[in-house]
Parts: sequence; C-alpha cells; structure tokens
Amino acid sequence: MTSYDDRDGKIWMDGKMVDWRDANVHILSHAMHYASSVFEGERAYNGKIFKSREHSERLHYSAGELDFLIPYNVDEIEAAKEKVLKEAGLKDAYIRAVAWRGAGPDMGVASSRNAVHLAIAAWEWGAYYGDAKTKGAKLDISKWKRPSPETIPVHAKAAGLYMICTTSKHAAEAKGCSDALFMDYRGYVAEATGANIFFVKDGEVHTPLADCFLNGLTRQTVIGMLKERDIVVHERHIMPEEMEGFQQCFLTGTAAEVTPVGMIGAYTFEVGALTRDIGAAYEALVRS
Repeated sequence: MTSYDDRDGKIWMDGKMVDWRDANVHILSHAMHYASSVFEGERAYNGKIFKSREHSERLHYSAGELDFLIPYNVDEIEAAKEKVLKEAGLKDAYIRAVAWRGAGPDMGVASSRNAVHLAIAAWEWGAYYGDAKTKGAKLDISKWKRPSPETIPVHAKAAGLYMICTTSKHAAEAKGCSDALFMDYRGYVAEATGANIFFVKDGEVHTPLADCFLNGLTRQTVIGMLKERDIVVHERHIMPEEMEGFQQCFLTGTAAEVTPVGMIGAYTFEVGALTRDIGAAYEALVRS
C-alpha cells in the first residue's frame, strides 16, 4: 500500500494548494506534543460531500471546545473542500479536514500565541470494515472506558480523544477482530473506536444515549431514517449484559457508513432484514 506521505496530488493548506509530499508541519508544532488538534472525516458520493456544511460547522465547534479559533469561516472551508475534490478528480472520496495549533513562540502547555492552521485532503477509500458489510463485523471489548464529560470535552471531534481508540483497535486486530467496543465511565455500552452502535430487538432499535461521546452525524441521520419508517428508536443507557438479548447490531459512521455486526465478545447477532434495509436506504440517501 502507498504510504500516505508519499502520494501524487495536492493538499489544501492554509489557503494554498501544495504538493502532497510537501504538506508538512514542524516537529515542534503544539498539536504534536499536546494534542491541540481537531478534525472531520467526510465522504463524497457522486461528487457531492454528504452533510458537508454540518461537518464544517462541527469542526468550528470542536476547535472552540479546545479553546482555539480556526482562521477560516464555514463558507471558506466549504469552498476549500470543493477545490480539493475537484483537484483530486474524484467523485467518490474520503475528505479529511484537520485544524491544529502549530509551532510558534509557545512550547509548553499554554499556546495562545501560536498560529492555528487548517489543511484538507481527499483520497479514495473503500469499505472501512472490508467484507464486514455483508458478513458482519467482529468486535472485541476494550479494556478502556469512555471518560466522563467532567474530564474532557467529549463532544468535540478532537485528536486526543482517539488515543484509546488506537490502542483498543490494535488490541482488537491482534485477536482477529475488526474493531473494539467501549463501555463508558459508568459501565454502560458506549461506542466503537470510530463509530456509533445500534441494536435491534423485536423490531425496535436501541442505541446508547450520546451523553459522553460524539453524537455522530451518521448516527443522527440513521435515527431520523428509522423514525421516518415508524421504527421505534430508544436512545438510552444500555448495560453490557443486555447484548445477550439483542438480535441484530450495526455500526454507523462516515467511514463505517452502516455496517452490520456479527459478534461482540461472546455475544452474537444475525445480519437481519432491518439492518440490511437501513444500510441499503442509507446508501441510496447519500447518492441521491
């Protein structure tokens, strides 16, 4: 596979299109040392970025939660994303926008004098979980827990929040799993490392209340789709042992889209009709 730092093409950085291989930052950038970075992952279908503006608005929100201001407004970010997509010549693509505190006069925890930067890249990216879209993903249960909202800005899409996601996914892959499921600080079911989770029982859908983790845009979209189909959706706290009684399970996320789950630890689920139907409906929606 081609390394992500060694590709042809252009990346938008601070208002300019630069060669892909030259899109670099200094080693003493604040974000490298103190995780002062926020990002968005987006997908384009047939040349149109799904919920693009909502992603750009959330990028600004996340930056605010980390106490910095992105020097480009939402309209400017939207224009930059369109420019990147056009430059890449892609119709179906993954788009990554990232904002961070760079190098400057401060090199400690405080960094208010350091400039904030923004970069946007796009590339082709297939199914996040490979053939799990038909067979069902296999999930490990992470040893880490999603933290309390009193400890960290849990609703920001911030780089630092993904530290335990990386270690948990590595541990899951070592066991032959696609991903890992987190419990939250109270012991309730929370989310996967980069996707929200849903369960199905007797034709009704249950999903963890997003009170200590990111309320994903795909999650919100799918909940709306389910309700439009008069399917009851319970957003609530879910105990781990309840998974034994659920019949179906699926993940949602920009990268994951709608991916069925066949196993979580010792719990198994069928890739049932409701999961398949909502997955197909989501695919039709994003390409409409």
